[in-house]
Amino acid sequence: MGVLPDDWTLPALSPRNTEWFTSGALKVQQCSRCGVLQHPPEELCHQCGSFELGFKELAGRGTVYSYTVAHYAVNRGLVDAVPYAVVLVSLDDAPEVRVIGNVLDIPPDQVRIGMPVEAVWEERDADGDHLLVPQWIPR
Repeated sequence: MGVLPDDWTLPALSPRNTEWFTSGALKVQQCSRCGVLQHPPEELCHQCGSFELGFKELAGRGTVYSYTVAHYAVNRGLVDAVPYAVVLVSLDDAPEVRVIGNVLDIPPDQVRIGMPVEAVWEERDADGDHLLVPQWIPR
């Protein structure tokens, strides 16, 4: 389904990213003290410095804020995937939060800024963990 080859190295799970990579939902970090949303997850709130962080589930829809099309495989494992589009998505229910991923099901030359997209999850196994990696499709 996705751009990344089956043997591609995936992130190791940690307490900060497990919700993102295993829930099958867009769960972004939320500060329990000031309520700010942030992604990627960090050890402390970038707004108030609190260590009291949880997660908030968002709808999984957004618009392409920016994108790039890769025409050159920077890794031999990506030779069969080029060209492919990588998008920065501004989430509909938290426009200040932007997440990155591959856009699927559309030729890379048809991706546009402002294009509505929705999240889908690519199932992957890595180091004994079952991951659900967010990707994007047009809506």
